Amino acid sequence: MKKILITRKLIKESEDKATKTFDPIFNTNDELYSQSKVIQMSKGCDGILTSLTDKMDQETINNLPDTIKIISNFAVGFGNIDLEAAKKRGIAVTNTPEVLSDATAEIGILLILGACRRAAEGIESAREGGWKWSADYLIGKQLTGTRLGILGMGRIGQKIAKIARSLGMIIHYHNRSKLSDEKELGAVYHKDIKSLFSVSDVLSICCPATKETENMINKETVEFFPKGAVITNVARGDIVDDEALIDALNRRKIYAVGLDVYKNEPNLNPGYFKIKSAFILPHLGSATKDTRIAMANLAIDNINEFLKTGNCKNKVN
Repeated sequence: MKKILITRKLIKESEDKATKTFDPIFNTNDELYSQSKVIQMSKGCDGILTSLTDKMDQETINNLPDTIKIISNFAVGFGNIDLEAAKKRGIAVTNTPEVLSDATAEIGILLILGACRRAAEGIESAREGGWKWSADYLIGKQLTGTRLGILGMGRIGQKIAKIARSLGMIIHYHNRSKLSDEKELGAVYHKDIKSLFSVSDVLSICCPATKETENMINKETVEFFPKGAVITNVARGDIVDDEALIDALNRRKIYAVGLDVYKNEPNLNPGYFKIKSAFILPHLGSATKDTRIAMANLAIDNINEFLKTGNCKNKVN
């Protein structure tokens, strides 16, 4: 049987599947391995099943054993892996698309609702007690009739749009290419982000983190939004310049934020802690049992498919 290193603890059903398929090395304590430990433990292995917490940069990849043929990332994203370095070493990199779209879209809607309806402030007031109802108590933004801008209309963006329509929101979007009428379902396409941001009462960030999208929300682009807009991010933290967004929140240019992802996770920029209208979650996008099992199982299948055939439909490099 092929030998693989699994860098983080998986749900039991997935570890059972790995045992039936490979000779796996498990991380029973769910320890966060250093890069040097990943290199050391992967000796004699044919593949590595990584997670977003593993920094597989050029140096790490260049020092992996020659036996490693594939890095299967337990995520739809792969920003933690240097794809070019892996390609030069002849190491395939795969991800786990599609299986987490529903769960992540649900969190995307939760971020919109939480930010618009001041959920963080409401939870704090309820815990403190002594709050008094009044006609203007914790007045938030109603979604009905508001314009939702979706940055990145892939699987997750389309699912968020579907749910948002049922809440009475009007959908606008920017994508690398315009969708077909069948997928668009009446949403308004914008060729550039300035056009999209200018009509977005609420923005949902759903695009991949790439060199082109890094810091796309920045000091210049926050000024494109209507005053009092809401920005939410269910994609990747690298897309947002935190200092620029925090400044816009403090100036009330931006009304509120809903973040499930952010730079330097789990170390949130402390500036957000001072903002009452910041609704923050600890990267829960795919955090349902069914989804996490499906993701891990797909990561295992990716390794199996590649080692058997030399190719994989979820190969990203």
